[in-house]
Amino acid sequence: MAMMKEFKEFAMKGNVVDLAVGVIIGGAFGKIVDSLVQDVIMPPIGRIFGGLDFANYYLPLNGQATTMTLVEAKKAGAVLAYGNFLTILLNFVILAFIIFQMVRLMNKARRSEAASPVPTPDAVTSEDIVLLREIRDSLQQNARNSNNLAK
Repeated sequence: MAMMKEFKEFAMKGNVVDLAVGVIIGGAFGKIVDSLVQDVIMPPIGRIFGGLDFANYYLPLNGQATTMTLVEAKKAGAVLAYGNFLTILLNFVILAFIIFQMVRLMNKARRSEAASPVPTPDAVTSEDIVLLREIRDSLQQNARNSNNLAK
């Protein structure tokens, strides 16, 4: 029972909830980047390299014909699917670059926030201190006046 209470305290901490939200948003963002790469970036690249779907580029390892699609070639035996690997690698590079830019902007915002001076509220001075300062200033003024009269 104590373990369940401890787990509940752990799960309800703000960092865990923030992490869960980040994972969910990251998964959705990953799908967006995946679609960008597969549907927008890779078709023109595939067109440049012969008009085929770039994800279907492979090297047959069991003597399959290179005219088969990747799925058919995998059914016939082992293949080295370098086109699919390059597509996933491009997904990673784009995602890593975007995350780098986001972290860079966050760090820049933190630095500018830390650089701007935070106004501190003036400490409330007690009435006794105020009176003592007035007495001190008055005594100093009287001492100056008496020195001026003596000259």
